[in-house]
Amino acid sequence: MFVDETTLTKKEIQKQTDMKKIILFASITLLSLTICGQSNPEDVINSFFKEYAKNPSKAVEEIYATNPWTARIKDGIETMKNEVNKYTVDYVGKYYGYELITKKQFSESFILYSYMIKYDRQPMRFIFELYKPNDKWALYSFKIDSDLDDEIEQAAKLYYLNLDTIK
Repeated sequence: MFVDETTLTKKEIQKQTDMKKIILFASITLLSLTICGQSNPEDVINSFFKEYAKNPSKAVEEIYATNPWTARIKDGIETMKNEVNKYTVDYVGKYYGYELITKKQFSESFILYSYMIKYDRQPMRFIFELYKPNDKWALYSFKIDSDLDDEIEQAAKLYYLNLDTIK
């Protein structure tokens, strides 16, 4: 039996196209399970910082994707993505990682994490508020600031110190 080369090529192309669709579907499924199926708040934060080291804008987009209600604030998300994209080597220097400043848990379903982001030029602070309305943790609020130096100076003022314990 004679097989037409044109038909064979179309079949091969169709198989390749089908395989690409399967791989894309599997990738999207795994990504959504990773992002949306976080069993604890630390998983959400760790996923953010793992991506932040490679692609800060994508990290912001993915953490906002944990909350379906953020679709209403697309402009705000774009603003945050633009903000982290400003933190280039020329602007703040090399990125060295992050350190937990504090963690405050108000209940079993609402928690705040404050992290110092380490750059050559200066530290930044990222504040994450996470909320678990049912069974999955989602971003409630994300803030960025660079006022760490002001706060530590304020905390060091005498009227914040317990002078009764100093001998």
